[in-house]
Amino acid sequence: MSVVKLAPVFKDYLWGGTRLRDEFNKKCELEKVAESWELACHKQGGSTVASGINKGLSLEELIRLDKSVLGTSCSESDTFPLLIKLIDAKDDLSVQVHPDDEYALKVEGEPGKTEMWYVIDCDDDASLIYGFKDELSKEQFAQMIENGSLLDAVNKVKVHKGDVFFIPSGTLHAIGKGILIAEIQENSNTTYRVYDYGRVGADGKPRELHIEKAVEVTDTKPIKLRERYETIKADGCSFRLLEHCGYFSSAVFDVSQEVELCIDKRSFAHILFIEGSAKIASDEVLDAQKGDSFFIAAGTQSVRISGRCSFILTRNGFEEGFDRLVKEKP
Repeated sequence: MSVVKLAPVFKDYLWGGTRLRDEFNKKCELEKVAESWELACHKQGGSTVASGINKGLSLEELIRLDKSVLGTSCSESDTFPLLIKLIDAKDDLSVQVHPDDEYALKVEGEPGKTEMWYVIDCDDDASLIYGFKDELSKEQFAQMIENGSLLDAVNKVKVHKGDVFFIPSGTLHAIGKGILIAEIQENSNTTYRVYDYGRVGADGKPRELHIEKAVEVTDTKPIKLRERYETIKADGCSFRLLEHCGYFSSAVFDVSQEVELCIDKRSFAHILFIEGSAKIASDEVLDAQKGDSFFIAAGTQSVRISGRCSFILTRNGFEEGFDRLVKEKP
């Protein structure tokens, strides 16, 4: 097994829309498709193998057959490291924060959540919340939640297609309405809400807030936007590093003809197609179109992607440079 196509898990949160079903080939019967979990081995949902001799197995079951497919970066851990989603925000998401690993493991029994957003598309007037305008004390933060003035203190950022937001654990944030993103994150679903616009859930009751925990874990200093990384051109494609940290590294590729990748033994790779269509070839040739998702085993020496397409490639852990993954043509 070198490359397998994955089938996602769908979530129908109340703020979701229909773009994932209508534009990204996500076949499901949910009225709202807020999220599709593209790469997932989590207790709240997991990806399924959708190609090859292991079709129908969960990704977790596939990994149990041969853990070496994850790579040496995962050799000392029993926990799958990443969760990758597509998110369609037709309405504003709650203002929220995620704890770090130490706090989350102690209190919630799972890792914390550092994440990254890549804006695939957005409305012209779309914006999101990214930390605070000015530094607050914990006491001021708690008071503003209590008296309903929190939105006066948050940093609202206008977004554009192709923008990248790195969100370390402890960062207050919220995706705004009219934004469609790819989210790359630690394998955790622990979220502490502090503001939810007075909405009610399916049971008719206000959705739960987690104010005490949120105040404990939130970094109340402003966070700076990072500058874009340089686009690198190669034969038949170009690519740009989106983010690298201790948990994941991601790049976006734009392919005009063909690119050949070499995935070394340090980490598996995940490819999420966000535009166009292609053929992806290794042991076998698979069709790929916008919205399709593929798991690539660590140590796969050749993955050839041909066609006109864009995709996000993600690996576990820190990546020194994606340029060495791209095989040069003779």
